[in-house]
Amino acid sequence: MAALHSTEGLSTPHINPKGVDIADTILLPGDPLRAKFIADTFLEDVVQFNEVRNILGFTGTYQGTPVSVMGTGMGMPSIGIYSWELIHTFGVKNLVRVGSIGAMQENIDLHDVIVAASASTDSNFLSQYNLPGTWAPTASWRLLKGLVDEAERQDARIHVGNILSSDIFYNFDDSVNARWAAMGVLGVEMESAALYATAAEAGVDALGLFTVSDNLVSDTHLSAEERQTAFHTMMQLALPLAALS
Repeated sequence: MAALHSTEGLSTPHINPKGVDIADTILLPGDPLRAKFIADTFLEDVVQFNEVRNILGFTGTYQGTPVSVMGTGMGMPSIGIYSWELIHTFGVKNLVRVGSIGAMQENIDLHDVIVAASASTDSNFLSQYNLPGTWAPTASWRLLKGLVDEAERQDARIHVGNILSSDIFYNFDDSVNARWAAMGVLGVEMESAALYATAAEAGVDALGLFTVSDNLVSDTHLSAEERQTAFHTMMQLALPLAALS
């Protein structure tokens, strides 16, 4: 049963809900303005719960089910902060990253949706856990299966597999993408490995799904305007996950 968590008397250095409830399930785009667009476009009965540092957060309902949405900023350090606070201070149980991604495989088209079953990384984020080997950040099976089932119901084109969460946007070494692609990596973004690790350590569920905004093989790209509107298919897949709570 989907739940709302009271935030009365609760705040962190980065999230101050001022008593507005936060839902069990939260959607996490990088761009705070995209969080506002999602709330305005897809949710009903919306109330804003955060504006600290202009990282906007909202709680509303989707087909009667409570759901929240909040921006995270760019990169693993940023999503690491927000996901940790949402989990440990505000009780969020399902964290769904919704963003854009650069495809690394030629057969993946602009506007397609990539679902991250796992997230490789070049980041040092995982070193904090002091593990005796190489740990592979993976999605929640419950959310992943729910997403794939929803895609089948909607007859949506998705690609499920390993992605790369990179700390580097402008890489000095221009050969890295081809080497990751040779290992079957579907695309590159900058956050999911940290989200998956933070959720795994806390024993909660996380999933990342992404609209393809660029294909790095064919050198094709969506315009800035297209990026704002191209992710409707992704949202129609992500929002029903709130009912799995």
